[in-house]
Amino acid sequence: MNPIEIASEKISSGGRLNFAEALALYQQNDILRLASLARSVKERKSGNHVYYNVNRHINLTNICVSGCPLCAFGCKAEHSRAYVMEKAEVIEIVSKTVEETPDLSEIHMVSALHPDKPFSYYLEIVAAVKAAAPQVHLKAFTPVEIVHFATISKLSIRTVLEQLKAAGLDSLPGGGAEILDDTIRKIICPNKASKAEWIDVITTAHSLGLPTNATMLYGHIETIEQRIKHLITLRDIQDQTGGFQAFVAFPFHPANTGFTQLQRVSSWEDLKMIALARLILDNFDHIKAFWMMLTLPIAQLALAFGADDLDGTVVEEKIIHAAGATTKTGITKKEIISFVEETGYLAVERDTFYHPLKISSGVK
Repeated sequence: MNPIEIASEKISSGGRLNFAEALALYQQNDILRLASLARSVKERKSGNHVYYNVNRHINLTNICVSGCPLCAFGCKAEHSRAYVMEKAEVIEIVSKTVEETPDLSEIHMVSALHPDKPFSYYLEIVAAVKAAAPQVHLKAFTPVEIVHFATISKLSIRTVLEQLKAAGLDSLPGGGAEILDDTIRKIICPNKASKAEWIDVITTAHSLGLPTNATMLYGHIETIEQRIKHLITLRDIQDQTGGFQAFVAFPFHPANTGFTQLQRVSSWEDLKMIALARLILDNFDHIKAFWMMLTLPIAQLALAFGADDLDGTVVEEKIIHAAGATTKTGITKKEIISFVEETGYLAVERDTFYHPLKISSGVK
């Protein structure tokens, strides 16, 4: 049998793909076959359910010390678009969102690496957010931010996470992974956490009972081989810890970055990566099609390529849009449900841990 047939048989029997088989699946151009394989795995894991949540993004600051070429969000303090939120402003946003959105289940809070704000600033904001919205799950701070906190506080990664958890942190979003290959990271984000540091934060968080997501940023200067190795690294971590909630693939938006000569990858590439992630990450229950990065039409199509989660309502987002994303900054529950039901699946409103809160009827 050829590698594609071997891979297909493995997938059908619940086996695990190796690197060569995953590469062969990517290189073949029968995208509908790839979709069928990925969809079969999705339906084994989550049936006819597609998940979303009611969430609110908060980006605390865009003032950043790292100056990564891949980033369009971060800037120096003297830049005209620089900003930083103080605790009172954050709590005002949280309180207003809770008041206007009684079914809010998650606050997603990430930011840049501010050069002057001490670790106590972040601890106080976490505690204040939990005091203002104790019933809402707080997902905050990427592993890159955690490494920054450890650096500025001169504390260990474990101590930083323990203190954040004690203040009210419930989980981490898992961003900043980009491509887990230091030869690539030295070019796209040379002043940010290394591969080993990202993994250290993730595994330490999992050991402390703080679940995370796993992410990948693709479509810049990496190779497909590096993408596959990245996914296999995530799979190995999940074997070890079981702490990943979901995987999220982010296509790179080059506008306003140091890589403006690049083109945004095609929708064909987006769908292949969603399907490939579903097939390689056999120990992940959930694969997100993050509509804000993909656009709603491509995210909807991704539900036929193995994705089972559209993320959430978001409300406001700044980091992705700084890089040229033209999607809306928020979406309603009604819109999400309609997009899901059009595909024949049932829309399931969830909490962060994928416990179902409301299931749509599926009846138009």
